[in-house]
Amino acid sequence: SKMNYWETYNASEGFFGIQYTPDSEDMLLLLDNEVFYEFIPNGQWKEENPQTLTLNEVEVGKKYAMLISTSGGLWRYLLGDTIIFTSLEPYLFKIAGRTKHFINAFGEELMIDNAESALQEACEKTGAKITEYTAAPVFFDDNNNGAHEWLIEFETPPSDIESFRKALDTSLKSLNSDYEAKRSFGLSLRMPIIKVLPHNFFYQWMESKEKAGGQNKVPRLANNRKYVDSLLEFLLQSTKIE
Repeated sequence: SKMNYWETYNASEGFFGIQYTPDSEDMLLLLDNEVFYEFIPNGQWKEENPQTLTLNEVEVGKKYAMLISTSGGLWRYLLGDTIIFTSLEPYLFKIAGRTKHFINAFGEELMIDNAESALQEACEKTGAKITEYTAAPVFFDDNNNGAHEWLIEFETPPSDIESFRKALDTSLKSLNSDYEAKRSFGLSLRMPIIKVLPHNFFYQWMESKEKAGGQNKVPRLANNRKYVDSLLEFLLQSTKIE
C-alpha cells in the first residue's frame, strides 16, 4: 500500500503547523497550541524596531518572519523562518526560507524560495540534478560590476553549463523584480557566475569543519562571502594535494 507523508512545522519551541489537505503541501497554522503569533514584513527583519503585525493584519502572498510568545516562557522569540500565507480563511501557509538565508548586497532581495525555484527550472531545462549548492555576492571592483557566485555540486551535470547559467538568470529575473531591475543593462549585477564542484565536495568540506551529519546544513544563500571563500580555499587545497 502507498504511504503518504504530510508536511509539519514544529521545533523545540513549539508545534506551529500541519499539512491541511493531501493534495497540497500548504500547512494550517495551529491557533490553539498556546502560541501567540506576530509577523515581521519582508525588508524589516534586520531593523532594530521592525513593524510587527498580528494575525488579522497579514496578507496573502507576502513574506513574513514569525515571532512567537508561548506559555512555556518564550517572549517575542524570532524563529528565523520566513513564511508566505496562501489563504486567510483558514490560515494556510508555506515555509519560504530562513531570515539569514538571502542575498541583498545590491538591493536585489534574493530569497531562498526564488533561488530554489530558479534552480529547479534551470535543471528541468538542461536535464540536471543538484546535490548541494551555495551562493554569495561578488562585490564591485575597479573593473567589474557585482554578481552572484553559485557553487554547485551536481548529481547529474547539465547538458550545457552555459545554458544552465542563462536559464538560472532568466528564471531569477522572472521570479524577482528587484533582481531583474539590478540586472537591467548589467548596471549593478552581471550574469551569475557558476562554479561546478566535484562529487561529495560539500560533505568533505563540512567534515573538514567537523560539522558533517546531524543538524548541520550547507548554507544556501549568504549576504557575505564567508562560506563561499572557505569552500573555494578548500577546493584549492584539495587540488594541491592531488
